[in-house]
Amino acid sequence: MDKATRILIVDDDENIRKVLEAILKDEGYTVEMADTAKKAIEKTKNNFYNLALIDIRLPDMEGTKLLEKIKDTVPRMRKIIITGYPTLQNAIEAVNKKADAYIMKPFDVEKILATIKEQLQKQEEEKKYSEAKIAEFIETRVRELENTEAPTQKNKP
Repeated sequence: MDKATRILIVDDDENIRKVLEAILKDEGYTVEMADTAKKAIEKTKNNFYNLALIDIRLPDMEGTKLLEKIKDTVPRMRKIIITGYPTLQNAIEAVNKKADAYIMKPFDVEKILATIKEQLQKQEEEKKYSEAKIAEFIETRVRELENTEAPTQKNKP
């Protein structure tokens, strides 16, 4: 597990933040917390996080709205909605707003850790795919440039 893996916990319940922080730090993750959507947005503007755990009900904004407002990063931050109010409507809205997973409170620690690891693995796969695409683009572009420069050099005495 990468020691540099950064997780943002966004929940207005201090006890939940502290419990999640302790669990995740024990697993070796770097953890930061926010108790409002506004603070979470600011943190994501200034820092990179691999993953965010977002409560569906925050004092200043619904967690599903926050999904859209958090800064997109490369590789893309994985977003997991956590809720004590599970409904089919919440789950559908979370998925439609690009939540990567949906976890219900009270937490099953093993399940939340497995979900986090799964999402981080998917992020790593996306990163490798992106890097491969960038390398492919660079190789193609170099060949294009070599082919356009070659005829002009041949014409020189």
